Amino acid sequence: MLFKDIIGQAAVKQHLAEMVQQNRLSHALLFLGKEGSGALPLALAFAQFVICQPNASEPVADLFGGFTPMEAGPAYISPEDIHSQPAFARAAQLMHPDLHFSYPVIPKKAGDKPISTDYISEWREFIQQYPYGNVYDWLQFIGAENKQGNITVRECNEIIHKLSLKSFESDYKVLVMWMPEYLGKEGNILLKLIEEPPPNTLFILVAENDEQVLPTILSRCQLVKIPMPEDAEIERALIERAKANPDTAKQIAAIAEGNYREALQLLQHAEEDWQSLLRDWLNATLKGGPLAQIKFTAEISELGREKQKQFLRYFNHLLEMSIRIRVMGSEQVAAGDQERDFANRLNKIAAVSQQQAIIEELDRASYYIERNANAKMLFQALTLKLYHIIQNKTLILNG
Repeated sequence: MLFKDIIGQAAVKQHLAEMVQQNRLSHALLFLGKEGSGALPLALAFAQFVICQPNASEPVADLFGGFTPMEAGPAYISPEDIHSQPAFARAAQLMHPDLHFSYPVIPKKAGDKPISTDYISEWREFIQQYPYGNVYDWLQFIGAENKQGNITVRECNEIIHKLSLKSFESDYKVLVMWMPEYLGKEGNILLKLIEEPPPNTLFILVAENDEQVLPTILSRCQLVKIPMPEDAEIERALIERAKANPDTAKQIAAIAEGNYREALQLLQHAEEDWQSLLRDWLNATLKGGPLAQIKFTAEISELGREKQKQFLRYFNHLLEMSIRIRVMGSEQVAAGDQERDFANRLNKIAAVSQQQAIIEELDRASYYIERNANAKMLFQALTLKLYHIIQNKTLILNG
């Protein structure tokens, strides 16, 4: 994986390259980026970039008992040229002997104490297919269903063992740990290794929420913040990589808000008429009465979790557009005619404070859907909350 394969992130890429070029590389980095930002593929590209740098020249013994320095090779290879290095092919396939990985896993059978290498074949396949996937995608990919992933004590001990060995080919040994949020207190086993690692050992931790990372580990890492890509970068990626229609790509990029994983999910269901579904929901909520509400709840509960989340995200998108139109004026907000009309209608039925309250409820509902909430119960409760927020101007506040 090359830097050019990562969507956007020009400033971060430049910063990372300069750290290597100027020999300012910290021994422990924490790549912090929200889902769909590209933090994981960027970490992998950077790990491969470091691993494939030329080895330092060493003097060799000559025939007369002295030492003759080898001809110095290039001290630094740029990200644009790193693919020309002999080791790059193996690094790109995640098969380089000095490149190690750690990620949440599940037991293959009852009583197992799994480690990441038990799933290395699946990991390579997952990265190939879903480089912007999230931890839910990964756990489903390995058949976790409702099982909780974990980074175990045995895994931590395995990391200590692997990184204590001498590197095979590269000057560096690199460990990429994805989702250190899944480290329990047993992660403190790694503290001494992270604080005082063997020479030329690099830790790259990739997290979505720094508040869920052990503070003792967090304090020992240099933070590298990964921002969300710009809408224009997501739009261009959808057109060039996913072969999306330009109009569809533009609309999806506006909804996805920099989350490329979400953008791909939306593209997969681009034929869905979310606007009609939303119109039906609001009519059932505000005019239809209990029978219409129950009918809608039954229909949407059949859609499946991913589509339900996308539907709520689309509603959020229109609400945010409504607020922007109210503040900036209709002509200053880029939108299609149908979306603009719908957003203006939302402005007629709800004030800004009500729209913000609805956005909070939709975000909360998405959170619960992600955690396998009962869809019928959730949407029935959400429908009642929307009714009270809009009709009774009641702001629902959950503790």
